[in-house]
Amino acid sequence: MAEKLPKTDVVIVGMGWAGSIIAAELGKEGLKVVGLERGKERGLKDYYVVHDELRYAIRYELMQDLSKETISFRNNMKERALPMRQLGSFLLGEGLGGAGVHWNGHSYRFLPYDFEIKSKTIEKYGDGKIKGLQLQDWGITYDELEPYFGMYEKVAGISGEDSHFGPERSIPYPTPPMKETPLTKKFKEAAKSLGMHPYHMPSANLSEPYENPYGAKIAGCQYCAFCERFGCEYGAKADPTVAVIPFARETGNVDIRNYANVTEIIYEGGKATGVKFVDVLTKEEFIQPADMVVLTSYVMNNTRLLLQSKIGKPYDPNSGTGVIGKNYCYQILPGSTGFFEDEQFNTFMGAGALGATVDDYNGDNFDHSDLDFIHGGSISFNQSGARPIASNPVPTGTPNWGADFKAQSIKYYTRSLSVSAQGASMPTKNNYMDLDPTYKDAYGLPLLRLTYDFTDQDRNLYNYIGKIGDQIMLEMGANKVNERSNLESYDIVPYQTTHNTGGVIMGAEPETSAVNNYLQMWDAENVFVVGASAFAHNSGYNPTSTVGALSFRAAEGILKYSKEGGLLA
Repeated sequence: MAEKLPKTDVVIVGMGWAGSIIAAELGKEGLKVVGLERGKERGLKDYYVVHDELRYAIRYELMQDLSKETISFRNNMKERALPMRQLGSFLLGEGLGGAGVHWNGHSYRFLPYDFEIKSKTIEKYGDGKIKGLQLQDWGITYDELEPYFGMYEKVAGISGEDSHFGPERSIPYPTPPMKETPLTKKFKEAAKSLGMHPYHMPSANLSEPYENPYGAKIAGCQYCAFCERFGCEYGAKADPTVAVIPFARETGNVDIRNYANVTEIIYEGGKATGVKFVDVLTKEEFIQPADMVVLTSYVMNNTRLLLQSKIGKPYDPNSGTGVIGKNYCYQILPGSTGFFEDEQFNTFMGAGALGATVDDYNGDNFDHSDLDFIHGGSISFNQSGARPIASNPVPTGTPNWGADFKAQSIKYYTRSLSVSAQGASMPTKNNYMDLDPTYKDAYGLPLLRLTYDFTDQDRNLYNYIGKIGDQIMLEMGANKVNERSNLESYDIVPYQTTHNTGGVIMGAEPETSAVNNYLQMWDAENVFVVGASAFAHNSGYNPTSTVGALSFRAAEGILKYSKEGGLLA
């Protein structure tokens, strides 16, 4: 029998960027908040011995334990889904601070085009351009969301400079861009010579010491090259455990409970009354009653909890009806690796978001009239630091093992560079999430099932953007550029990116979306679902800044709901 705990105003499920921002904003306004995090406590002291590539970057010390909970995967509905037994294509985080602890720190704002993608595409190119895509506007414009981007950037202390293509900003970046290195300069010069407009990428690895509006002191980056998959022991990477959670606790209104794995939202009469969770250590079960429930866990878990709790109508790809699980998107990642015979580079040095970007082929910044895809992607040179175990670039045709591989790997470790691209991912009716009918987790609950594959839209974008990257790499002076394999079926095994989106998407009406523009559920007015699960498609950027902006707006909506009730939009 589950033990019933004292009621609180708000219960938050997941304490990453979204959960910590909402807890801080609600706590400072006097609401009583319980934050439930199924992983362990984290802070700077936990990162002091973190420079261990094998432990953290290869064996995933900070990530979810798939022996207890995983997802199942298939490329299409005709296949039987099988559980993902090892982390691969994406890395599911766990613990206080979530993926905000072990991220690289890229902090772009989504483009104005993204928020009105359907209407803007049809207006310019006609209905035929979106045939086969399950596009929709987000129910909010960039201009409406812009102030909240500023709030997130001030809390995270983002270091950056403006892009030639915008978008418009009401405030400057809180801190200057990171250092210009010989390699970022080399990329910029090559891009400029090809008529592009490079700029330093916005970074949550701070260029200088900074104090944020919550009173958190964030240090300046030491350029140690241990960002992605690692916590920053120096406190120089914006991280919820450094930048937000201390303030949330200082309000005296936020109680964070670790090792609390939420298994159900208790839903009665059109509203949630709380959540049920299991203590991971003792296996005891508890009910946490609350006036409002806020889901801020990862994309997959937000979707899974709603499906398990039977809140909202599950998406049906056959009829196109329903919304929970709809519009799962990923990203398309063409890259160019070049090899230099007469130059050597200190690529082992760097930081997670030290780099430069061009947006000339992102969004609708270029004419798509004669192209067989929409949107595009950002193209970047990222000097994040080439660590020795995972960094073995070799020219096409080199054996995958043996003496020749070793010799080429050693030779090109300091003689190779890569230009990467993040291509946008458009939703289609057959890419979605639901509950697996066969496989269950350690608690006997159904796993989330992911059905996903690349489309012709993806392949056409991949080929086009990839060739632009090749041009930049050759202009940088590479003697040869690796051949890029064709984009065929999606493979969940090799790492690609942890930029998963969709499943609980936002929009202007309940027929096509799960949440409104405050991320309040249409079908349960006291439930808010916050995170990249709300994205109606994925852009050509990292999602974190947009998640941060939506979190501040959701916090505003939750405060308003606590006073007035009812649907906010």
